[in-house]
Amino acid sequence: MANIKLVIFDLDGTLLDTIEDLGDSVNEVLSSRDFPEHTYDQYCLFIGDGMEKLIQRSIPRECLGDKLLVGKILNDYREAYSRNWNKKSKPYQGVMNLLNQLKTRDVKSSVLSNKPHQFTELCVEELIGNKYFEMVLGQREGVKKKPSPDGAIEICHSLNIDPEETLFIGDTNVDIATGIAAGMKTIGVLWGFREEKELREAGAHYIIDRPDQVLDVIIEA
Repeated sequence: MANIKLVIFDLDGTLLDTIEDLGDSVNEVLSSRDFPEHTYDQYCLFIGDGMEKLIQRSIPRECLGDKLLVGKILNDYREAYSRNWNKKSKPYQGVMNLLNQLKTRDVKSSVLSNKPHQFTELCVEELIGNKYFEMVLGQREGVKKKPSPDGAIEICHSLNIDPEETLFIGDTNVDIATGIAAGMKTIGVLWGFREEKELREAGAHYIIDRPDQVLDVIIEA
């Protein structure tokens, strides 16, 4: 296998533990309309396919046909999350050490998230630091979101690195599907939002339960 030169990370559930701020923001919006709220465990299953899907999965099913209402709820959520994004969110234990180790070893790092681009940039800059990453990409207008490989391939092209020299790391089947579609080796992480079974069924090449194990995969690869 090719020498690993680049690691592309998912953000929520992989680098950052954001579930409480995300869940609190949705629950705030749901409560304001007297809709049922959800637990953090439920939000772990709702998150990963972008903001629109998160809201569609969170609101009562009978509301889904009212596009105007769904749009208003989505705007309310954006406003709520813009106030709550940094209240409880933080890097997972071991993530900062991993990023430092990758930098020391001259392995480049980037982020590819289905979170809206402005929030992706904000969370990375304020909660982790831009100095660790060559590129930070969230969901952008006109670019297919994960599991499309387009964003991952864009990063490789921009950095002049072959997908075969790249690891894609995430906590959901969407992340694993993205990496595989891009021709990359994939790592599923167990400290995030989803279970091992989902990651294995998605075809993850490696499963790890600590950030420092990424370094072992790079050595093995």
